[in-house]
Amino acid sequence: MVSTDEFKALSIAVLTLSDTRTLENDTSGDALVELLGEAGHALAARELCPDDKYRMRAIVSQWIADPEIDVVLTTGGTGFTGRDSTPEALVPLFDQAIDTFGELFRQLSYQEIGTSTVQSRATAGLANQTLVFCMPGSTGACRTAWSGILKEQLDSRHRPCNFVAMTRKGSGVHPG
Repeated sequence: MVSTDEFKALSIAVLTLSDTRTLENDTSGDALVELLGEAGHALAARELCPDDKYRMRAIVSQWIADPEIDVVLTTGGTGFTGRDSTPEALVPLFDQAIDTFGELFRQLSYQEIGTSTVQSRATAGLANQTLVFCMPGSTGACRTAWSGILKEQLDSRHRPCNFVAMTRKGSGVHPG
């Protein structure tokens, strides 16, 4: 349900975590940038980082500390291979976990890819009034997370509740 309240555009940073992707072939990052723009949000930053938990933690820590960034979307590193370390890197940064994001993502993903979704460790949390959503690296998974969860939950008009209320923009505490 959408209310008639005014839309609050969020500043969103996108981080692709991969040892193999470049800006030229980062279809997941491209999809997230396209989708957030179509929804009326602003791209605050975009980076690619190898699957190195200390480097990704450093980037996300900077974004969490930046009062101009409301949301961080990560793609990649949520599987079970030896290099997948996004949850281990980022969950320690969370003030609060949003466990239901991963649960709902896997439920939606099951409808598309069946039992392979059990290998997804998609997760989310809130850190310093910044929302952090960690999605798998496939473009399809990013589209599923966006269309099935994030599009509505990052819309300040969505009722009965939305994630915007957890950010500085939603709480009335603005940067500066």
